[in-house]
Amino acid sequence: MGTFEELYQQHGQAVFRFAMSVVGRRETAEDLTSEAFLALYRNLDRIDQTQLPGWLLTVVRNRARDLWRRQVVEQRYADSVTDPPTVEPAAMESWILENPDLKPIHRACLMLRYVYGMTRAEIASHTALSETQVKGHLQYALSLLRKAYEGRGRT
Repeated sequence: MGTFEELYQQHGQAVFRFAMSVVGRRETAEDLTSEAFLALYRNLDRIDQTQLPGWLLTVVRNRARDLWRRQVVEQRYADSVTDPPTVEPAAMESWILENPDLKPIHRACLMLRYVYGMTRAEIASHTALSETQVKGHLQYALSLLRKAYEGRGRT
């Protein structure tokens, strides 16, 4: 019986390749692979390890189906909204630039993502950061903006 780390080393690449073939997007495939191994970790004592990697591939397939169903529902809702709220780019830009909690790298990532509409990969190529670093900067910056927005509403 292998440890979790051994199982990850043994099956990780195959599960990721399968996820890529199912969804075709690296970020989504990474998420699905992570979810499959998280499910394995949570159920390690109840799973017959001779069933691997098939069990992991089934988890990936099922999570991908869940993702597609969720996207269909979200799209249906988006299509039903007649007048979606919009944020003026100039207002968003000034809000990002004027926030004292944001560091320059956070401002740059936010501006490139939400004002100029770049993907994480495009931001990474423009800033010489990795996609993982861009993702982290965006998440941290958004949490700071969320706190500032919530604080503004209470005053």
